[in-house]
Amino acid sequence: MTNPQPLLPQPELERAGITFEQYEEFTPEKLELWDGYLGYSSQNQLGFHLAILRNMGLLTAIRHTELSLWIEALNRHIREKLQIVDAPPEVIEIMLDRLNQAVSDLTAVAEYLEE
Repeated sequence: MTNPQPLLPQPELERAGITFEQYEEFTPEKLELWDGYLGYSSQNQLGFHLAILRNMGLLTAIRHTELSLWIEALNRHIREKLQIVDAPPEVIEIMLDRLNQAVSDLTAVAEYLEE
């Protein structure tokens, strides 16, 4: 009987540890630089990347990245989710309007802070 694959590490705001099982499952046996990417070319990298983000904490990651990139990532992700949600078109339109306003507001604040 094989052991089930451990749950993917889930990043948190502050740094957090992973389990030994997650380390064994998601850390590449051999860390390489392959075409500009860290990891091992034949292994799925998602668990490894999530473990790194969990260990780092999202607040630390965001402090070392341009705010505009995080805003763009959230904008794209939320738009993708709105495209597949089962809701009436008028609700989707309202949510898109709210998203557009939120992104505009966040962008203005980020630009102010980055000056």
